[in-house]
Amino acid sequence: MSSNVDTPEALKERLEALRTEALAAIEQAGDLRALEEIRVNYIGRNKGVNEVMRAMRDLASEDRPVVGQAANVVKEAITQALDASKARIESAEAERKAETERLDLSLPGRRPPKGHLHPVSQVVDEMLDIFGGLGFQVATGPDIETEYYNFDALNTPEDHPARDSHDSFYVRPGLVLRTHTSPVQMRTMERIQPPVAVVAPGRVYRCDYDATHSPMFYQLEGLLVDEGVTFADLKGTLVHFVHAFFGPDTKMRFRPHYFPFTEPSAEMDILWTAEDRHGGGVKSQWLEILGCGMVHPNVFKYANYDSEKFTGFAFGLGVDRIAMVRHGINSIHHIYEDDLRFLEQF
Repeated sequence: MSSNVDTPEALKERLEALRTEALAAIEQAGDLRALEEIRVNYIGRNKGVNEVMRAMRDLASEDRPVVGQAANVVKEAITQALDASKARIESAEAERKAETERLDLSLPGRRPPKGHLHPVSQVVDEMLDIFGGLGFQVATGPDIETEYYNFDALNTPEDHPARDSHDSFYVRPGLVLRTHTSPVQMRTMERIQPPVAVVAPGRVYRCDYDATHSPMFYQLEGLLVDEGVTFADLKGTLVHFVHAFFGPDTKMRFRPHYFPFTEPSAEMDILWTAEDRHGGGVKSQWLEILGCGMVHPNVFKYANYDSEKFTGFAFGLGVDRIAMVRHGINSIHHIYEDDLRFLEQF
């Protein structure tokens, strides 16, 4: 592409030859990388057209404008051809990507995992439905309670072991994480005169930890106060609940017990079948699921109820244990470990 004779005619011939070669190369280029190599070789610095333009220094002054104009025409022709080819290649590449990478909107979308209620929440909802059908209303109260509502108003003496720090979590003197939802019954009786029929679900806290006990667990307190309420009403209510929740063939038993806020008092057990924690296979055993009794007259005094006119019963159901019986869970701690392998079964 060079000549030893640097006459105007010779330089113009070299420019035409460069244009012909460059346009032919551009026509054959198949990708952007090849186009870049052509640009460098033909209109790049110190190459091709620019090399010819440097040779113009040896021309007469009147010949330089003629060759310079020819060089600009050739350079512009090569530049336009490069731009057109680049646009063509990019368009073809875009069409190829659109064809191979296009979204198929007819395909179903990826559904995110769908959550569900925790097994404890499921059990609470079902329990509330059953008691709601018997006319009980839902009542709630604070998790942090005063000693008055948690102990004093429930006829619990100051020397009772439940008030010690090894049994209860104290926030500060006079305030405790409620050890049961029974304080809700006193708060309710302060506001409402009989007849009263409420259930109070919620978290409770005790210093206890083993396979069937947790420092934080769920309880559902029940209270019914009216004229002529008897222990038979209490037993009939709880038997109805067990049959409605677990089925009519569920085995249960009542055992005498003691609670400061009820007299007489009892505990209720369910025959529980689950995998033995020690590898002994499936076994059945009695599991206490609630405490109950007739409301103590001293509790009515705190509520300003006439204990000669009104009687009532109260019960406290362990929601977690009922969930264990329902699903055959052998440790209460599975419920609170947040293991999806366990929770996804429900």
